[in-house]
Amino acid sequence: MKITNLTNLPDPVVKALSKDNYSRGDSQISVTTLIDAPRVRLLRDEHNDKLSEDVSEKLWSVLGTAVHNIFEDCAEGEYISEERIFFDVNGWTVSGAIDIQKIEADGSITIMDYKCTSVWSVIFGKEEWAEQLNAYAYLVRKAKKVSVGKLQIVAILRDWKKRDSQTKPDYPQSPIVIVDVPMWSEEQQNSYFEGRVELHQEADFVSLVGEELPLCTNKERWMRDAKYAVKKRTVKRAIRIFDTKEQAEDFFNKEAFGDAYIIEERISEAIRCSQNYCRVADYCDQFIGEASG
Repeated sequence: MKITNLTNLPDPVVKALSKDNYSRGDSQISVTTLIDAPRVRLLRDEHNDKLSEDVSEKLWSVLGTAVHNIFEDCAEGEYISEERIFFDVNGWTVSGAIDIQKIEADGSITIMDYKCTSVWSVIFGKEEWAEQLNAYAYLVRKAKKVSVGKLQIVAILRDWKKRDSQTKPDYPQSPIVIVDVPMWSEEQQNSYFEGRVELHQEADFVSLVGEELPLCTNKERWMRDAKYAVKKRTVKRAIRIFDTKEQAEDFFNKEAFGDAYIIEERISEAIRCSQNYCRVADYCDQFIGEASG
C-alpha cells in the first residue's frame, strides 16, 4: 500500500506515522482479520499495490500503538503483556496478540485489551469487542490450557470531556475506564471461532477458482438504516428522528406543523463502503454494483 502526504506534513511526522512493525507471526491469519469480512481481506491482498492511505489518517492507530507501548513497558508480576498465541484450526494456524493477561489467584486468566476509542463506543458498546475478546479466550483455552474468567476493555477515551462527566448521568466518569465484555460459553466460542476459520477458507477457495467472493454483511459494512427526520426547512438539525415514515408522519400531523417544516428521508448507507474505510471500495463489485444501480 502506498502512503501519501496530501497535507504536506514534515518528514519527522511522516516517518513516525508511517512506521509499521506489525506481524501476525507464523500464521495464516490473525484474530483481528479472522473476525473481519473475508471479501475485504482478499481484495486487499489482490489490490495491495494499488491501494493508498494518507499519512494523516494513520494518526489514531499510531496513538493506539503508542499507548500500548507505554503500558506494555510497565507490565510485571501477575500481568503478561503482548503475548502472541498460536493454535491450529482445520489446517490453518491462527494467531492473536493479547494486550494483557492477568493471572488471578485461582489460576484463571482475565483478558484485557487496550482501546483508544470514543466516549460513544463505551456508552453504546461495540459488538466486535465481544467477538475479538471471546476469540482470544478461545485461543487461551485451547493453546495454553488455561481457563478464562473475565474479559475486559481498557478504554482510553480520546474525546472525553470533564464537564460532560459532571452533567450527564451515563457519561464515563474518567478518561480511562474498564468495560466488562460478556463472555460466551465455551460452545459459543468454539462455534464462532471455528466457523470464522471455515468461512475464510471457503472464501479462499472461491477466489482461487474464480467464483464470486462472499458478500459483506450489513454489520461488516457498518450499515446505517434509513431514518425520517422532522425538521424546519431552513435548519439542518432535526426536531425528532424516527425509524419509519409512518411514525414521522404521525408526529408531524399531531403537532400540526405548517409549510415551514418537512419530513426529510435520510437514506440508508453502508458507511464503511461509501467512505472507503475498508480501502478496497473502488475494487469491490458489491459496492460498485449498488452505487451504479
